[in-house]
Amino acid sequence: MSEPRRLIPSPMSAPAAGTRRWAGAFQWRFFLALLLGLAWIGPAWWNHRILYALPVWDAGVLVAWLIDFRRLPPPAALQVSRRWNEPPSLNLDSRVELLVENNSAGELEVHIEDDLPATLCEKLPRFTLTLPARGSARAAYTIHPNTRGDLKAGRVFLRYYGPVRFAERWAIAELGQSVRIFPNLREPERFTLYLVRSRQIEQEKRLKRLMGRGREFESLREYRESDEIRDISWPATARHRKLISKVYQVERSQSVFLMVDAGRLMLARTRPPQGPQDLFSTQGSGGVPAKGIAVSSGMLAAPLMKLDYAANAALSLAHVALHSGDTTGLITYGRRLQSFLPAARGAEHLRHIMEQLALVSGESVEANHGLAADSLMTRHRRRSLVVWITDLAETAATPGVIEAAFRLLPRHLVLFAVVGEPELRALAGRRPDSPARMYQYVAAQEIIQRREILLRRMREQGALAMEFLPGQLSSNLVNHYLQIKSRGML
Repeated sequence: MSEPRRLIPSPMSAPAAGTRRWAGAFQWRFFLALLLGLAWIGPAWWNHRILYALPVWDAGVLVAWLIDFRRLPPPAALQVSRRWNEPPSLNLDSRVELLVENNSAGELEVHIEDDLPATLCEKLPRFTLTLPARGSARAAYTIHPNTRGDLKAGRVFLRYYGPVRFAERWAIAELGQSVRIFPNLREPERFTLYLVRSRQIEQEKRLKRLMGRGREFESLREYRESDEIRDISWPATARHRKLISKVYQVERSQSVFLMVDAGRLMLARTRPPQGPQDLFSTQGSGGVPAKGIAVSSGMLAAPLMKLDYAANAALSLAHVALHSGDTTGLITYGRRLQSFLPAARGAEHLRHIMEQLALVSGESVEANHGLAADSLMTRHRRRSLVVWITDLAETAATPGVIEAAFRLLPRHLVLFAVVGEPELRALAGRRPDSPARMYQYVAAQEIIQRREILLRRMREQGALAMEFLPGQLSSNLVNHYLQIKSRGML
């Protein structure tokens, strides 16, 4: 990912501080010493005066605890740091390190607990470290974010004690900070790596020239039998007195606009399909198989919102489009417009896209699709590939998102991507074995048929409309984008 260091949360460091004047407690050896004091009860059966030794013993234990407590260094002698090794990414493991420095002259045992939200890790990270005198110790743990956006990492709590283990002190290190959780950052890297290795524009020039799909002039060469007559350059042929053909390449510097629906339909949580179907296998408009990237679409264990899959796919496509030389814009919307990034290129622009996709939040109301379409038509007049990631409402009337997409077709090429329901497909593919299952089976078939009719209607109007399963969304969009580029459809 471009400029990964700029995406990593800032390291935090702070000295520990006491919660109050006597912030401390008793260690286990203190209670053991009190328990040993009960041994005075035995001789007291013969001489009751021996019982006076019991309170004296307890007082001595309390004095020993007080001495041990006073010998412990103040909390300010401990310096605590939190460092993030990589940008926190949705449903991916990230490593976090805690460093505790002991600036006192004695050895300490420290129990630390990092206050992190449950969306980063299910259990609070807890560790026990041995700090040598004037030394330090390090602990590391793994977080697994299951939501995007800005989260609050809290304070670090400490309990420390010395070798005597009679007393312990409590302290807090103020390491609170805001942590931004980005969409899946490994998918764009994987798709870009594949593009660089096998489908990068410069590496496919020869193939694309033979296919004649690019229409941007690149150079001249001698005529070959496979060349089309329309590609012959007659002025160059007259000069060289032999047939000269024009060589075309895939057009660059085109515009790609990503539109991400954040309405109520995108709040549904679903798991990606498990098994061989996770490998990319898509169909183009009209059911023609489309060859492309055959990589896993990132099998995620935890159920995610459809909006999360949409954000991951939008980021992957933006990354590939920018590496292919195109400009990329972004619209995220719900009932209102959440963000609008004009089409641009560069690492800084890609970082802005990542931040906006990290902050897009689902809304529990129907999205205003007309507002998104009007915003694009008003602010961006150049013909572009519009990739609209959304879902369809199950209503008798035509969904509003389709009517809004129709308004873009006269000016733009629309790739209309509907996030499908794996559970619905599984229900329709299962043979019913009871009356209740039969009703569910028929309902699923009707829903699937209605969605296909709506998508077919869009294809008849000139859009590229398809339904993709969540786990295949990223790879399918990237491959359809590469197909559109290679065929010169834009």
